[in-house]
Amino acid sequence: MLLTRRSIKGRENIPKRGAVIFVANHIELVDSPLLWTSLGRRVYFMAKEEVFYPAIIGYCMRSFGAFPIKKGRQDRKALLTAQELLTEGKALAIYPEGMRSQSRKVKLAFHGAALIASRSGAPIIPIGISGTEQIRGVGWIWRRPYISLEVGKPFSLPPIDGKPTKYELARLTDVIMEHVTEKLPELYRGCYRPRSVTGVES
Repeated sequence: MLLTRRSIKGRENIPKRGAVIFVANHIELVDSPLLWTSLGRRVYFMAKEEVFYPAIIGYCMRSFGAFPIKKGRQDRKALLTAQELLTEGKALAIYPEGMRSQSRKVKLAFHGAALIASRSGAPIIPIGISGTEQIRGVGWIWRRPYISLEVGKPFSLPPIDGKPTKYELARLTDVIMEHVTEKLPELYRGCYRPRSVTGVES
């Protein structure tokens, strides 16, 4: 991060303590270290299980605060870990898209973040990341790319009685991603667009 020009807006929206879920778009591997060094508190990350191999990489990932989640299906163990962290008053960071976007545009998101948030009741803070797509190869070191983080105000999902249906989770996921895209430049918004969402507590 020392070799970039970094702008962080909305620091005042980051709580210094207590359970919180940070949700952000995902462009490059550097996104996680960027959040880890920018948010001012220890953050735990979900990461696809493939990046925990070989073992030495897995050790480094866990030391960094990451824990694995199985890609493409509901991972009960990962969901339980996330719930335990929030119950302990810790901060969890999730990329709802589940993978990096090679085009920088936001992709269709999975429902995991909505499920965790609806079960835990933890406040959600949206973060828009832009500029990290420039950190590829070696030449970027000489360019000192401009990276921007914009942190939104916390919001909560509307309560759901009983187990949420797929339709309800899809609707809540849209709510989350609309908040994220509000913090992104137009070129990054992809398949989501910011709009006024009713029934959401600020």
